[in-house]
Amino acid sequence: MFASMTDAKNAGALSGVRVVDLSRVLGGPYATQVLGDHGADVLKIEPPQGDETREWGPPFRDDAGKPGKDPRGPSAYYLNINRNKRGLALDLTKEAARAIVFRLLEGADVLVENFKIGTLERWGMGWDVLSARFPRLVHCRISGFGAEGPLGGMPGYDAVVQTMTGLSSVTGSPASGPVKMGTPVVDIASGLNAVIGILLALREREKTGKGQFIEVALYDVGLSLLHPHSANWMWGNKLPQLVGNAHPNVAPYDLFATATRPIFLGVGNDGQFRKACKVLKRAELADDPRFSSMAGRNTNRAALTAILAPIFAAVDGVAVATELLEAGVPAGPLNNVAEALDDPQTQARAMRVETEGYKGMGSPIKMSGTPPALHRTPPDFGEHNREVLRAAGYSDAEIDALKKAGAVV
Repeated sequence: MFASMTDAKNAGALSGVRVVDLSRVLGGPYATQVLGDHGADVLKIEPPQGDETREWGPPFRDDAGKPGKDPRGPSAYYLNINRNKRGLALDLTKEAARAIVFRLLEGADVLVENFKIGTLERWGMGWDVLSARFPRLVHCRISGFGAEGPLGGMPGYDAVVQTMTGLSSVTGSPASGPVKMGTPVVDIASGLNAVIGILLALREREKTGKGQFIEVALYDVGLSLLHPHSANWMWGNKLPQLVGNAHPNVAPYDLFATATRPIFLGVGNDGQFRKACKVLKRAELADDPRFSSMAGRNTNRAALTAILAPIFAAVDGVAVATELLEAGVPAGPLNNVAEALDDPQTQARAMRVETEGYKGMGSPIKMSGTPPALHRTPPDFGEHNREVLRAAGYSDAEIDALKKAGAVV
């Protein structure tokens, strides 16, 4: 069993890496939380109105709205993607606030931001300026569509990009029609791609001594997630159909109703199909020429489903899923969110973190030598203003003046 994030004893694989995080909403904050989980020192800088996800509720933290607590929530949404960060609130429309960021970047390794393209350039903080002033800096920008093309610079949200990149067109059933995925998969995948790009750039910097600019566009990420439908189109010139829970290239690979709970059967090869048929007491199906190969099962999937459906309808879903797994066949019951989070497997994999009044999901990146850890709970709005500015060399009198001027919120 892997240790909980609260039990980790070391500083993390990214200890010593300093990150200035100017991003908001999901893609950027998710990326910087991953970096923070693994030891990076992440400074989250928010605008005067705060990260808008602070208000994306209910639910909110239990003490929200009480005297002395953060008036902007925070929401459960915010809390789940902003741990392991210190919080600073600045009004970057003011030159004095931008001067603070420049001072913070003097000791930083990474800048992450998702401003509308052109905003930093208008403030005199574009990559041309940053790369000249901080040659070792890795600057990662997350945007909707990138800077190029007819949509360059346009705003983009997850569901919009899912729709535009074809992801919604392959999700759903003939009865439902196209639907967006139930989780913000494009935003989260963009955050993960940002982490990959940052780590690649830091590795390259070890060789050259120079940082570089990284751009992760939600649109690009959405297209990259189209596998296998993009490959099927490019090689077969055939548009995918809405098949519900089924797979366009694999059969049987679908959700089946049982006498109790629905289960998903995922057969990826002929050997697994033979094992599944044995568990289901229909071993002869594996030798049926219609079903003995993956190509045959795909061609004859309607006939195969017609045979399997009544078999599953007569058995206990959880029991047969367990029997299939034990036989080496991928299968599992349909869980709701509560059932998934309470599952013993979730506990065994340390995928829930609860401590110091904080609740969140554990890190899926398990490392034997430098495991992820919870160093800080998500910051309240501007919680570390004075601490961060003092560390950057500002006196208390200077901090008070910056607050009075509105540069520090």
